[in-house]
Amino acid sequence: MVHVLTNSPNHSTISVRIEERLHQGELTQKQVRDFQDFLAEVDREFLQHRIITDNAYTRWFATGTATDEELRHFIKQFSVFSNQFLIAALLKVINSPTLQQSRASREILLNELGVIYRRTGQSGATVPAQTDIDKDREGDPELVSTEGTVDGGICRFRAAHFEWLTVVAEGLGLHYEDIGKRKHGTPATLHFCDELQRLYGSDDPAIAEGASFAVENWAAAGFWQELEDGLLRLKQQRYPNLRLAFFTWHNRVEAQHAGHTLEELETVYFSPNFDRIRFLQGGKEILEAIAVFWDGLERDRFRNCL
Repeated sequence: MVHVLTNSPNHSTISVRIEERLHQGELTQKQVRDFQDFLAEVDREFLQHRIITDNAYTRWFATGTATDEELRHFIKQFSVFSNQFLIAALLKVINSPTLQQSRASREILLNELGVIYRRTGQSGATVPAQTDIDKDREGDPELVSTEGTVDGGICRFRAAHFEWLTVVAEGLGLHYEDIGKRKHGTPATLHFCDELQRLYGSDDPAIAEGASFAVENWAAAGFWQELEDGLLRLKQQRYPNLRLAFFTWHNRVEAQHAGHTLEELETVYFSPNFDRIRFLQGGKEILEAIAVFWDGLERDRFRNCL
């Protein structure tokens, strides 16, 4: 059964930003029509990819029926991807073709490392009181924010995403030394990590842009919700003290990242050197690598190799 997720960003219509450029005479009607056709192709090639519309593993995970060993195996493999992603994100910063794109890449990398988003005009002085349950569901306001910029933000060790994931792992009997390193990854997980570095961190701007656009929109398309649903069921059934802020926060913030990539695409598409074929190649190849990761977890469930 094909399971179509409905909260994928809709890129089939042009944004207000493009409409304004059209009205101001910066773009012609033909340029806008060509761009709209390109967005439709991106929708077909990226957002209709089967790992976005029909991910068997996350669909099963959402049922909350994972055994203790299956759950620990998932957290371990996800921790390898999450930690090794830092290398790909750094390569993306280093290889950014413009200062603006470098800054956009640093927004993601520095937030991963623990720099908290700061809303424009926010002094940081007032932090609303929350219960521990609220902090686990919505994120501790002293450590997280879903809006703003890292420019002027505060860095805290405990705000690093990998530290949040370590807290989840501790609740399952896994410790820092048990997760996140290449030696903990299966061949399928390591293939995904290597492809992230090759494509997302590529020094070919079109390949990197395509991979980045596909990754961020994959992340915004619903798998975080399925992971959160499964973990909440497991928390209710067997792990009442399991801390889930890593997953609940990502489920809330990824739509913002996808929005950033659309703005980036609008900028690079109308540049003289934009290569749409290479852009699509980068996106399609990273989606295949993402599929290898999830399919590997799905196969592991049936191989009794946990």
